[in-house]
Amino acid sequence: MEQKQQKENKETKKETSELDQLKKQLAEKEKTIQDYANHLKRLQAEFENYIKRTDKERCDLQDFVKQKLVLKLLIIIDQFRSALEQLKQHQQVPEEFTKGVEMIFNNFHKIIEEEGVREIACKGKALDPYKHEVILQVNTDDYPENTIVDELQKGYMLNDKVLRYAKVSISKPKKNNNENNSGGVNKNG
Repeated sequence: MEQKQQKENKETKKETSELDQLKKQLAEKEKTIQDYANHLKRLQAEFENYIKRTDKERCDLQDFVKQKLVLKLLIIIDQFRSALEQLKQHQQVPEEFTKGVEMIFNNFHKIIEEEGVREIACKGKALDPYKHEVILQVNTDDYPENTIVDELQKGYMLNDKVLRYAKVSISKPKKNNNENNSGGVNKNG
């Protein structure tokens, strides 16, 4: 009977040993699976970040190309505007011709506006150094100080970014005669 019991103990130990070994193997396999799952999640996150980064780079490149093209077109718009003003001043040019050129100019302007380009408002506005470049200062009391009196060259924005600063002249208050006499000292006293 003792032999039978020893045999059963050996089998139980063997089964326990095998069970422990299987549990250990199962734990290792589960750890391996978890490692693979974590690695896969990292790869997926890296790929998603790659997609986002390349989309942003593509959009930035498109914006850069659009900006360069529009800057070149602004030169043509300025020339077109100047030519149109000259046509309107000459009496000898047929009115139909001037109207046709004006229609082309307006269509051209409309197309760039559809692309997000808009003129920077100037005349009568307060100076904004982020949008306006001061070329001249005009002594006048007709406008408050640092108010734009005249626009020398139109400025443009593409969406919310300044493409070209507006070149402007601003008001500067005239000096009073009392300030100019003897540094402001009263001569009567």
